[in-house]
Amino acid sequence: MTASDSATPSLADLDHRHVWHPFTPMLQWRQQPQLVIDRAHGPYLFDTDGRRYIDGVSSLWCNVHGHRVPQIDQAIRDQLDHVAHTTLLGLASPPSIQLAATLARITPGDLNKVFYSDAGATAVEVALKMAVGYWHHCGQPRKNKFVAFQGAYHGDTTGSMSIGYCDLFHRLFGPMIFPVHFVPAPDASHPPTSFTPPPTQTSTTTTHNHSYTWPSEDIALTDALAQYCLDQLEDHLRQHAHETAAVVIEPVMQGAAGMICQPPGFVRRVAQLARQYDVLLIADEVAVGFGRTGKMFACQHDQDDTFQSPDIMCLAKGITGGYLPLAATITTDRIEQAFCGTIDQRRTLYHGHTYTGNALACAAALASLDLFDTNHLLDHIDRSAAIIADRLNALRDPDRYPYVVDVRQRGLMVGIELAQDRQSRQPFDPAARTAANLCLAMRPKGLIIRPLGDVLILMPIPAMPQDVLNTMLDTVIDALSGPLTF
Repeated sequence: MTASDSATPSLADLDHRHVWHPFTPMLQWRQQPQLVIDRAHGPYLFDTDGRRYIDGVSSLWCNVHGHRVPQIDQAIRDQLDHVAHTTLLGLASPPSIQLAATLARITPGDLNKVFYSDAGATAVEVALKMAVGYWHHCGQPRKNKFVAFQGAYHGDTTGSMSIGYCDLFHRLFGPMIFPVHFVPAPDASHPPTSFTPPPTQTSTTTTHNHSYTWPSEDIALTDALAQYCLDQLEDHLRQHAHETAAVVIEPVMQGAAGMICQPPGFVRRVAQLARQYDVLLIADEVAVGFGRTGKMFACQHDQDDTFQSPDIMCLAKGITGGYLPLAATITTDRIEQAFCGTIDQRRTLYHGHTYTGNALACAAALASLDLFDTNHLLDHIDRSAAIIADRLNALRDPDRYPYVVDVRQRGLMVGIELAQDRQSRQPFDPAARTAANLCLAMRPKGLIIRPLGDVLILMPIPAMPQDVLNTMLDTVIDALSGPLTF
């Protein structure tokens, strides 16, 4: 395609005139060349000039099987022959019924009732209302407050902002949010200043034979930090359980915080404290669900006889394989039944959305879930996660990769944290946008990834062929080996 044939300039001009992009500094956006995605296939995206890129962000963490998957495409076409959308307010539809039954079967424990919405944030909003409403109908209306973890991100609607407050994102909207008690998360790379590391920690040990221990891998440090965080949670619940509706957690990995790993058993111990102090546990699996961490649902990593499931689970992103907007808030019969009664008791959950349980989205979700079994996707994810771990071992070499200060991985979710120097961990000047510029430098090499601050985020499509995954890792590792000057 010649420059004169390209549609990119005219599209970019229209974009600049009319489109307000999410989480995007718009002044800078309009000053840089635009990448306009025109089509996709498998793990690849193609721009309007025909250039091909690996989709290294899973189209914002939601694509599961790749693009233009024949089975999902056909499921949507078949549903179009019936109906594209009908309301669930007072009506039912086959795809929404079948999907709810499937989700009840595959989610852990006794999660059995499905409330549909259309995005991760709305799934969380529903969960918050369920929790407060449950306690109200159980005769404990004072239990209407929430406990969350520092660094958590749960979305950008009012309730989800409140329990996932980020000063950079939400300071302007402070008057809109409600008070939430935050306890520290077990972030080994940035532990709370009040935490005293154990004397045996090895996270600052540097050698030249690839035996460097990342902070997130230091078992003594992470165990002590996890206990510190759990003690903080218990101290609060001991005093405030009588007014606490629920503890909210992103299980196993805090995604938007920069891929902050929780050590094994942490979610289970949080669940045990919630049960001990008679508060609900809400698991926000919007980002970590549907295979991202190596299990179908992240909570299953900590599942045992003492912990089967959260009381409420929030799902979105990968639920449709990344095809259409859909979310689900799943809870137990016990919680749903608290909202059942005679009309004069006024127990109805008055909440809903126009496109709740959209038929096309539910059909896509059913086809996507079928592919997990048909393609043995969780086994493929295990193999891909092992490849990532093995390949990223190279980054332990301080001579070749002096700017890499931590590598955090759970399944296919990876965060590579950068700083000016591995020893001092002095951060880059935020105005330099080092990681963002590094991501832009990889685009001519055919890879699209995005950073969170100065953390490179790798989020390969779960079904990505492993030769493509290796090419993606080659590009990232090569980009990190040179001086990070742009």
